[in-house]
Amino acid sequence: MSSIVILAMHGAPPNDFPAREMAEFFALHGRLEHAAGPEREPLERRHEELHARMRAWPRTPQNDRFWAASFEMADQLSRATGQEVLVGFNEFCAPTLEEALDQAAARDADKVVVLTPMMTRGGQHAEVDIPAAIQHAQERHPETLFEYAWPFPMDEIARFLASQIASFL
Repeated sequence: MSSIVILAMHGAPPNDFPAREMAEFFALHGRLEHAAGPEREPLERRHEELHARMRAWPRTPQNDRFWAASFEMADQLSRATGQEVLVGFNEFCAPTLEEALDQAAARDADKVVVLTPMMTRGGQHAEVDIPAAIQHAQERHPETLFEYAWPFPMDEIARFLASQIASFL
């Protein structure tokens, strides 16, 4: 059985994205929270245009340390597990989580394990967005088994954090 791991990351805007467009993007994001009726559609369209432009922005370790660290984490995880690890982002970066899920299925993986480093329960991405993306991928690729390796057991998180604390005490 061939397996692929997908590391589902949050994403961050690149620090060299045009400031005016960044401000417009976040202003639109806030306005969409309360927009309804005929006003909503043009706001959504412009928001998506800016989001697509931001996702496609060329990334480097200098303009997006989070993006670079995400791929470094995937590389380390691949070495630790011996599994191929792909990265997908919830927002701001490419590839999207949906694109990463489709890429794994296109590689004829029998099983795709999706993991996020978001450790605490209650977050929108970990509890809602990632499971929804996995469900949609399962519908698009019924021949592939997609599993979400989340949530983490709280006692294991506590031990991991305690180990980090111990190195500073």
